[in-house]
Amino acid sequence: MKVMIGSRNPAKYMAVQQALEGLGLKGSDTVSIDVDSGVRNQPLTDEETIEGALQRAREALDKSGNAEFAIGLEGGVVLDNTTSFPVMICNWGALVAKDGKEYIAGGARIPLPAAFREELLAGKELGDLMDLYCQRKDIRKHEGAVGIFSDGAVTRLQMFEHVCQLLIGQWKYDRKKQA
Repeated sequence: MKVMIGSRNPAKYMAVQQALEGLGLKGSDTVSIDVDSGVRNQPLTDEETIEGALQRAREALDKSGNAEFAIGLEGGVVLDNTTSFPVMICNWGALVAKDGKEYIAGGARIPLPAAFREELLAGKELGDLMDLYCQRKDIRKHEGAVGIFSDGAVTRLQMFEHVCQLLIGQWKYDRKKQA
């Protein structure tokens, strides 16, 4: 079975791989390609993050030719002045099947430093802010902000793997219903 992944980010690729293996689809031919999310580089709402994930999955499937499905994963932030947590991590995924069905799933949320809000509104990406904050490079390709602020309890890969499990699980459930 061929599965497309709408990103070359190593954490996203490994998340899909591990979810497929964990759900009994080991040996699937996975192809990772760069696609445009169609949203800002740093999505600032759940809706925008969902749309980015859907766009990634749709475009990856379009470019595949013959994949069973494609997965798009998008990390974002939610800015909210109505709570005592004005900046939160959000992450969403989308699976688009060759039959045209679309599935979405979201993952963990934890607060980020309130001081990040103005930088995010000014157009900075969370990954760049995290690199500055931690004085390291490419945190987004490794543990991610969630890994830093959970002290490694949950990494970006694990967060996205959970989203992929939810996506693939929905797809498998629908296939069983159709059988």
